[in-house]
Amino acid sequence: MQNMSASCVEEIALRRRANAVLIAAAVAVFAFIFVACASPGPATKQGTAPPADDPIGRAFASGTSDVQVDGEGTVIRVLPDDVDGSRHQRFTVQLASGQTLLITHNIDLAPRIAGLKVGDSVGFNGEYVWNEKGGVIHWTH
Repeated sequence: MQNMSASCVEEIALRRRANAVLIAAAVAVFAFIFVACASPGPATKQGTAPPADDPIGRAFASGTSDVQVDGEGTVIRVLPDDVDGSRHQRFTVQLASGQTLLITHNIDLAPRIAGLKVGDSVGFNGEYVWNEKGGVIHWTH
């Protein structure tokens, strides 16, 4: 009878260890999912309020358009010109805050930015239009 009791005790101990391993694995999976889903997107630093002196950040956070702004950013993508209607030189910049903007520079009204390339620092002044990707700056001439 004692041999049977010892084997039952061992089986119970093995099941407890297996359950503990399963629980630990489940906790690890849920922690990974939580961290992955909480990561901010590439366009902006979500969950942080824009500084009071950042009109572009405030306009983006509030979904406001038609705001005259100026700023500076680093070119992260040079896009083909938009040639439908008025011609526009198009490129994307990233601000120091991490927010990205599409700049549409009307080259029928103002000269093209010659030699523009990824990594260039660009100052701009224009009208901000909200979109979920960070916004568009136009009327830059």
